[in-house]
Amino acid sequence: QGQLVESGGGLVQPGGSLRLSCAASGSRFSSSTMGWYRQAPGKQRELVASVTSGGTTRYADSAEGRFTVSRDSRDIHRNTLYLQMDGLKPEDTAVYYCNARRSVTPVYSIWGQGTQVTVSA
Repeated sequence: QGQLVESGGGLVQPGGSLRLSCAASGSRFSSSTMGWYRQAPGKQRELVASVTSGGTTRYADSAEGRFTVSRDSRDIHRNTLYLQMDGLKPEDTAVYYCNARRSVTPVYSIWGQGTQVTVSA
């Protein structure tokens, strides 16, 4: 069925950088839109950035110009999603989740377990 496994979170000072990775095992993900979402304490989960199977990217206003989303789909059986985060701010502190979704048959939306990002001095 496939699963998503995130890595790369941690503690970083304001202005620093982190790179998140999401390993998606299974060929089903090659035709999906993959994205990064985040959820801060007491807030709703929100989209940070996404990339379609064709390479079209989308960013939240808060991420535009600071974050870069990319995916490596060279191996049909293993897609890897990345989020390069530069110029991190305390308000970027959240649990970051990887998502893979498909809105046409077969429809699905699969989430990873999340990785904590903390931006603090």
